[in-house]
Amino acid sequence: MADPKPIKRSTQLAPLSREHHEGLLFVWKIRQGLAKNIEPARMVAFIQWFWQQHLKAHFKKEELVLPSVLSPEHPLIQQMFQEHAAIKTMIQDVEQHGDLKKFERLAQTVNDHIRFEERQLFGEIQKAASPQQLAILSEQLTDEQNKAEWEDAFWMQAS
Repeated sequence: MADPKPIKRSTQLAPLSREHHEGLLFVWKIRQGLAKNIEPARMVAFIQWFWQQHLKAHFKKEELVLPSVLSPEHPLIQQMFQEHAAIKTMIQDVEQHGDLKKFERLAQTVNDHIRFEERQLFGEIQKAASPQQLAILSEQLTDEQNKAEWEDAFWMQAS
């Protein structure tokens, strides 16, 4: 199957798409850690850090802002809420158990969730939003540069 064409993202939603790029790097780093047989505790520490520094605030932002365009009852908004809750539960589960299969499941779920938002949810929001709603989104979704960096680059370690 050919890769889908790049999606032209509205400038108002672009900050969320840039954060999604960080999420895809998170997925890649977990997978690199698994491929390199990195000690699970190191990856758990990274996952906990990424949740606290990035994902938690990203989810909150989406959950506060996006239902103002599509109703909270809209199926795509409901799916977003359900997937956010599932990812949070998976992170807690990985923290408690460190099972390697759960690392890959978490990575795949985050990847699939980002793809859903980029390919379906954001497109629907762009179609449904009025110019006034887009202006409000623009104000609410400013880029917040989180300069915090994780120091244990386990994904770069030689196999």
